Amino acid sequence: MENKRDMTYETFLVTGAAGFIGSNYIELSLEKHPDRRVVALDALTYASTYDVIKPYVDEKLISFVKCDIRNPGQLEKVFDESRPDVVVNFAAESHVDSSIQNPSLFYETNVMGCINLLECARKHKTKRFLQVSTDEVYGSLSLDDDRKFTESDRLSPSSPYSASKAGAEMAVLAYHRTYDLDVVITRSSNNFGPHQHYEKLIPKVIRNAFFDKKIPVYGTGENIRDWIFVKDNALAIDEVIEKGKSGEVYNVGGGNEKSNLWIIRKILGIMGKSDELIEFVEDRPGHDERYALSDMKTRSEIGFSPTGNFEERLHETIRYYVKKLEKALR
Repeated sequence: MENKRDMTYETFLVTGAAGFIGSNYIELSLEKHPDRRVVALDALTYASTYDVIKPYVDEKLISFVKCDIRNPGQLEKVFDESRPDVVVNFAAESHVDSSIQNPSLFYETNVMGCINLLECARKHKTKRFLQVSTDEVYGSLSLDDDRKFTESDRLSPSSPYSASKAGAEMAVLAYHRTYDLDVVITRSSNNFGPHQHYEKLIPKVIRNAFFDKKIPVYGTGENIRDWIFVKDNALAIDEVIEKGKSGEVYNVGGGNEKSNLWIIRKILGIMGKSDELIEFVEDRPGHDERYALSDMKTRSEIGFSPTGNFEERLHETIRYYVKKLEKALR
C-alpha cells in the first residue's frame, strides 16, 4: 500500500497523557515542538500523574480533556472539537498482575478503547495514528536463548495484558489495510524513569527499600527484561511519528538486559540497603522468562538509538523517587 500521508501535523491528540509514558511524552513534545497544539486526554485512573501535566494545562501550553476511551460518545465529542491530525495512543491498563485478576477490564480498555479511537480517527480523516505497544506481545524467550525478537516474529502473548495489547495491534493494522488509515506501531522494552506508579518493579523496590520493607521477588528472580529510559522511548515515539512508514511496526529497545534480581540488588546497593530485604515469593502464573528486542529496523529507518548510560539513568531515577518520598513525609 502506497504511503500517501501528509506530513503537515498541527494538532496532536495524546491519550493516556497523564500516565507514566504519556506524561513524559508531553514534556518531550513541549520541549521539542513548542508551537505544536497538544490535546491531552486521560481518564485519570489510579495510575495517572495529572500533577505532572497540570502546570502545562494551567499555563495553557496544552489543553486537557478528562475522557475514558471506552466511551465512544465522549470520544466523538473530543474529535469533533479538536480535529486532531495525529493520535498518539498511550491509554492502557498495563499492570500484568492486575490483568490476571481482572482480564475483562484490560480487553475493554486496551482493545475496545483502541477500536473506538480508530473509528473516530477514520471518520475524522486523522492523518496519522500511532499505537504504543510492548515487547510482551512477542511472548517469552528462554534464558539460554541468545536471540532477540524482530518485528517479523510471531506474536505469542502470555498474559491477559499482553494479549490485549496484541489484540489492539491487530485492530490497528486491520484499519490500515481495510480503510487505508495511516498507522504506525511502536513496541518498546520495559520503561523506567520518573512518573511511574509504585506498582511497577523499580519504583516499588525504591519505595520498599526507602521504608526498609520487604521486597517480594517472584520465583528465583532470574527473569530477564530489557530496560529503556522512558524519555528515550518518548523520543523514539516522536521520531516514528515523523519518519515511520505507514503500516509498519518499530521495536524500541534499550539494550540493557538485566535479571529482576540484578535490578533489585543494584537498587539496594545504590541506596545503601541490605539484601536481607529481598523476599522470594511464589512465581506469577505465566511468568515470561526473557524479553529482548532487536531494534536494527528502528535504527536504520528512523535513525534512533537510546541515549545515556543505564546505571546513570538508574541513579537519576532513584534520586527522583527518594526526593518524592522525602517530600511526602514532610
